[in-house]
Amino acid sequence: MSLFAFGINHHTAPLAVRERVSFVPEKVAEALQQLVAHDEISEAVVVSTCNRTDLICSLSAGNGESALEWFRNYHGLDATELNPYLYRYSEREAAAHLIRVASGLDSMILGEPQILGQVKAAYRQAHAAGSVGRELGKLFQHSFSIAKQIRTDTAIGNSPVSVAFAAVTLARQIFGDLKAHSALLIGAGETIELAARHLRKVGLGRLIIANRTLEHAHELAAEFDGYAIALDEIPGHLAEADIVIASTHSQVPLLHFEDAQAAVGTRKHRPVFMVDIAVPRNIDPRIDSLEDVYLYTVDDLKEVIDENLRSRKAAARKAEEIVEVQTGHLMALLENLDAGESIRCYRDAAVQARDEVLARAQRRLARGEAAETVLDYLAETLTNRLIHTPTTWLREGGAADLGSANLETSNNNGEEQE
Repeated sequence: MSLFAFGINHHTAPLAVRERVSFVPEKVAEALQQLVAHDEISEAVVVSTCNRTDLICSLSAGNGESALEWFRNYHGLDATELNPYLYRYSEREAAAHLIRVASGLDSMILGEPQILGQVKAAYRQAHAAGSVGRELGKLFQHSFSIAKQIRTDTAIGNSPVSVAFAAVTLARQIFGDLKAHSALLIGAGETIELAARHLRKVGLGRLIIANRTLEHAHELAAEFDGYAIALDEIPGHLAEADIVIASTHSQVPLLHFEDAQAAVGTRKHRPVFMVDIAVPRNIDPRIDSLEDVYLYTVDDLKEVIDENLRSRKAAARKAEEIVEVQTGHLMALLENLDAGESIRCYRDAAVQARDEVLARAQRRLARGEAAETVLDYLAETLTNRLIHTPTTWLREGGAADLGSANLETSNNNGEEQE
């Protein structure tokens, strides 16, 4: 087995490219099952968020090209469209990459805590889809433990820095005091919940939460003294909102140009600040052309976020040291897994050899051969068959796999024909 990881993220690809390779959550299980159906791919997990799409695989053969080809075909892209933005890692580098992702060290917002929950959710989904086995199981479980250690042993998560925090910070820069303003939040997931918390903390006047599942909107609205609406009610409430923050898994825009245009007219030139955190985007990009609308995407928040990262950078250096040490420990654990599998295979084959030689010896006794002769045959033949594989492995410097080496020996190794 070998580890292979590849993907794109906010460092390597613009939003327009990340949109094209994101996975619809409801279809991830089916996609994983397609991927591991390839002979060269034993296990796989997909991590797809607004800032990244990562695939972590355990390969039974090959160098990962079959996984890359599947990825391109699945999203309808050719190599020239994808390769300029793609990164790939093997073995130790692949393990280190996953640890860095889970720890928030590879996030747009350094050390942000939401990514660990997203990676855990991706792992659970892959496990439910049957695409996780022993190798990725150990890899992810230990990565989660290391990510927790990093957050415990360093100050990387001490400052309140997140996409939601950055959005609220920018809103305050535009409007100042938010007590007289209203916000419309589209979605009811973790990012929207964080935005609601930050808005309440700074004293927002009125909160509206829109979601596809109205029950979820009501639950979140009740927690923050807000008002819940369904998605199809957004046009009727849009003119009330000074701030709009959207973050859902919808594959199509939920806020349309015509509705925004009508709302702007009703607002009579009062500015509206919109943040589209989703990938694919939830807000029609054309809305940015409307007068008095300030539309930001997740990429536009980077400048605001960068200003709030200084206190985390020293902690990140310590975290990288932890990643380096723990990656070594993790790789040793995975290598022991492979050794354990080889030993198990060798023991199974040894038992099979014992049973076969014993059966032959019993048949020779039944034919009337002398017991002493048969015992000599049994001892010599069984010894030769049992030591053939480990001596071959030692002779080749450990290059052979004990689990795949052939335990059968020729007559030259001492076994006679019956």
